[in-house]
Amino acid sequence: MTEWQQRSRAERLQVLTRHWVDHGFGSPQSVYSFYLLKLVIYAGGALLFVAATPGIGGLGDIASWWDEGIVYQKLVVWTLLYEVIGLGCGSGPLSSRFMPPIGSILYWVRPGTIRLPPWPNRVPLTKGSRRTVFDVAVYLVVLLSAVYALLQPGGQEVAGAEGVGLLDPLTVVPLIVALAVLGLRDKTIFLAARGEQYWLSLFIFFFAYGDQLVGFKLVMLALWWGAATSKLNHHFPYVVAVMMSNAPFMRFRAVKRLMYRDFPNDLRPSWVPSVLAHVGTATEYGVPLFLVFFGDGGPLTWAALIYMALFHLHILSTIPMGVPLEWNVFFIFSLFYLFGAHGDQTVWQLENPWLLAVLLPSLVVLPLLGNVRPDLVSFLPAMRYYAGNWATSSWMFRPAALARMSEALTTSCTLPTEQLARLYDPRTAVLMAGKAQSWRAMHSHGRAHNGLVDRVAGDDPDVVVIDGELIAGFAIGWNFGEGHLHNAQLLNAIQERCGFAPGDVRIMTLEGQPIQRQDQRYEIHDAALGLLETGTVTVAQMRERQPWPTDGRDYPVHDVRRTEAGIAALAGTADVESPTAPTS
Repeated sequence: MTEWQQRSRAERLQVLTRHWVDHGFGSPQSVYSFYLLKLVIYAGGALLFVAATPGIGGLGDIASWWDEGIVYQKLVVWTLLYEVIGLGCGSGPLSSRFMPPIGSILYWVRPGTIRLPPWPNRVPLTKGSRRTVFDVAVYLVVLLSAVYALLQPGGQEVAGAEGVGLLDPLTVVPLIVALAVLGLRDKTIFLAARGEQYWLSLFIFFFAYGDQLVGFKLVMLALWWGAATSKLNHHFPYVVAVMMSNAPFMRFRAVKRLMYRDFPNDLRPSWVPSVLAHVGTATEYGVPLFLVFFGDGGPLTWAALIYMALFHLHILSTIPMGVPLEWNVFFIFSLFYLFGAHGDQTVWQLENPWLLAVLLPSLVVLPLLGNVRPDLVSFLPAMRYYAGNWATSSWMFRPAALARMSEALTTSCTLPTEQLARLYDPRTAVLMAGKAQSWRAMHSHGRAHNGLVDRVAGDDPDVVVIDGELIAGFAIGWNFGEGHLHNAQLLNAIQERCGFAPGDVRIMTLEGQPIQRQDQRYEIHDAALGLLETGTVTVAQMRERQPWPTDGRDYPVHDVRRTEAGIAALAGTADVESPTAPTS
């Protein structure tokens, strides 16, 4: 450890990223048992709520009722509830949550924790960053209204079909309204509930059963096509290589090293993850296109849905960081329910065109805007999923400032390094924190992170660099790759509570790549001074770099502008390549 602490940040990242190739995060096998248990709880909870529906039959009669309409409706509500509690995405050790393994509900029922309103200057009664008793009450209404809907019997008859009927759509009105109100007060909770999918699906309950099936299929199509579109970039092969290195069932070191050009010297993706990336993209475009528009429930339909089920089972088996596992289980069930049991109901049989008026703004307009202006739309409603092109951030602390933040914030956990120090020891905690940084560095945007952090902090040994995902998990209770949750808005909320001096805390935020450009915008903020610098970095330069910094303060940046505060605060950093000018 003494030798390790004497090494530069670049040398440490060189060791840790090479270690990532062979071992991934290095999690104990028991970690994966935790996630398997969580999947059992998810599936078991869904079965119990459905089986409790009066008249539907018990668990021993699943074959007779699994394809009824109310089953899918209750699965949507249950999955929303599961996610908004915090049991789904962003939970457990692979999201740097060790003790306790979830945040979410532990924060959102606690007044005084940080909330992040999406439009505080535009939506009345949403300003402020402190959670109030009102916010807690509305969150509890979300939970209780979801449970209420799950306990309701089927009351709405399905024309031409036997069974217990559908949920009365009025039963989900309290859930729709409460989550909307809560989302305007705190975008974190709406995103955690996966509102772009499950909250939107609640509106489909108000249509006839045949149109409901069409609506659910269109939502699934948008999710697949959105994910495929997000992969039309140079970032996704890096994601595939990193994910395969961390896959628990990938035990062969030689196969892992095939994912990279020349281990240990060149850790850029080889042709193997590039081919896999293209196959994944083509799959998410082509197979759903056939299922939604041309599937008729026949043998070809079943072949296609089984192929897609295996596709999602593969993603599930890699246990990706962020752990969207229940999401993939939902997709697998949806395949058999929507395209197997009800494959004969095609989108061409839509009767009520108002369904399109409800769905298309969310399924088409928001993803289009999010791809062109990723700074305006979260990658979740923009449906730009696990493709390596997210908004991200790195936070740079003076040690005293880091301690002050830990003391000043109202939270339900400590920083991940402190959690690990209790599980293992402080030295192991430092190394594991370094592994989290190496995960970021292995991605294409992580190579820009390395250079931009050095641009601000250099080799200053007193600066502690922490990924913004870990700060979000600690400060607001949820993190899932959404950099807009740990940008300047969160920094300002923390500054309100801590009152840092200039230079105590600085952050570098890197926006996702717009689909029509080949660069990404970055910003540097100081907690006390505000915005210091803006500029862009090019994707082409990221792709030429190794996952450890090599340029010091001279990482190539473009279109640089500094504010008046930035001109003074960053005077010792690398020169800008364009004239400095104050910006607002």
